[in-house]
Amino acid sequence: MELNFREMLTVGMVLFAVIDIVGTIPVIVDLRKRHGHIESEKAALVAGLIMITFLFVGEEILNLIGIDVNSFAVAGAFVLFFIALEMILGIRIYRDEESNSASIVPIAFPLIAGTGTMTTLLSLRAQYQTVNIIIAIVFNIILVYAVLKSSAKIEKILGKNGLNVVRKAFGVILLAIAVKLFASNVKALFV
Repeated sequence: MELNFREMLTVGMVLFAVIDIVGTIPVIVDLRKRHGHIESEKAALVAGLIMITFLFVGEEILNLIGIDVNSFAVAGAFVLFFIALEMILGIRIYRDEESNSASIVPIAFPLIAGTGTMTTLLSLRAQYQTVNIIIAIVFNIILVYAVLKSSAKIEKILGKNGLNVVRKAFGVILLAIAVKLFASNVKALFV
């Protein structure tokens, strides 16, 4: 168990890119409008707990239920694909009429601690020290919390048109990530 700042920085940057909390601001703003108040602390803590738990037992859980990492990643690609379509086309596919809060679903899971993040964690675990990954997760959760907490201010700064531009742009980026995640994992399903 060795603390390594370079590893923490590398893992932190990879997780920041995969979580893409800045890109999800339009989704968070939209969810806040639909559901009212978003509990930033709850969403950040649950997402962090999911990520750390999955880091230790994710592969075992998948093996236990007979799912390989590639299948999990392909499923995650579909989830990201549909979220991206919602962002780009301005349509609503995911409907959860009974929920009065979006803090856990869909913010903590699958938006922050989604299948892309979980698949990435399994890959990182093979390359880096666990303690450095955990520190990088905590750092990212602090950033997630800060963005969730200040989403109303960010919305005011960007304005309606700015949010629409960011939503569409990050929707395209999310769509590209979904396609890449699908393409890099679907081949392994048929080998």
